[in-house]
Amino acid sequence: MSSEQSPKRPARAVKRAAPSALPAPVTPATPHVASALAASSPWAYAPAPESKELALIRPRYGLFIDGQERAPASGEVVITYNPATEEPLAEVAKGGAEDADRAITAAERAYRKVWSKLAPRERAKYLYRISRILQERSREFAVTETLDSGKPIRESRDVDVPLAAAHFWYYAGWADKLQYAVPGRRPESHGVVGQVIPWNFPLLMLAWKIAPALAAGNTVVLKPASTTPLTALLFADVCRQADLPPGVVNNITGPGLKAIAALRAVTMHTSTNKNNCSICFCLITSTIGCAFARETSNTPIKKPMNAKGNAKMVCENFTRLKYFLTIG
Repeated sequence: MSSEQSPKRPARAVKRAAPSALPAPVTPATPHVASALAASSPWAYAPAPESKELALIRPRYGLFIDGQERAPASGEVVITYNPATEEPLAEVAKGGAEDADRAITAAERAYRKVWSKLAPRERAKYLYRISRILQERSREFAVTETLDSGKPIRESRDVDVPLAAAHFWYYAGWADKLQYAVPGRRPESHGVVGQVIPWNFPLLMLAWKIAPALAAGNTVVLKPASTTPLTALLFADVCRQADLPPGVVNNITGPGLKAIAALRAVTMHTSTNKNNCSICFCLITSTIGCAFARETSNTPIKKPMNAKGNAKMVCENFTRLKYFLTIG
């Protein structure tokens, strides 16, 4: 063997480990066991932002009149449902003409004694406060809106609630600047304003109607849609939380045709100055639209209207020519 060649080393015996036994199949935990483990675990997940537990819906709601929750004169209630599951959500008071009359009386008293005498800057403070509270309770409002109306949570959370809060913030800034809105004209409040809103944007339509009315010095009687009243009732709690003077905002719930009774109460109310009243109506069906025109056509009540869907019409069979409604 030459010195340049190294000796061959003997091969080592390689020990192969015996194949380990396969792990036993894991038996899936039953749902109640899994939930119990999740609840007791320190790493349990917090409720998601879209969790329905955020909506603290009470089993029954009354009418919001003069800053307090009151039972309807008839004692009747209607049930509002979750349209996604058809699950009953709450019982809501069924208001009528007598209840509307009480609400109008409270709104008129609040306008005459409190709200019209406040400086615009002081009214703005209440609107700013309402906007802040809506922002603080935005998750609660978003989940309640989705449960009651069936719209996607993304729309309620990212569109409706932020815009509603923004509207109150925006009109709070206008409260003491209305004299600059239209050059050469002196703005004046209407007084008591009746507002009927639809089901498709309950909270957002509420903000569109109530915020400018309060900023201009009016008091409000609100009639939300009978199928989506919960965010309007939750807004009544916001009014209490913001210390809004009693009677400035009133809420009458009930079936859609009951709005006609409310309109009749405004029209026939003996103690209200009819030249200082307004009814703002968002039309959804031709039945409601025609009844609205019939009840208010021969009165001096101001009546801005917002027509939607199949309600684009002219009610000429019972409306005088000077009160024709051109809706587009």
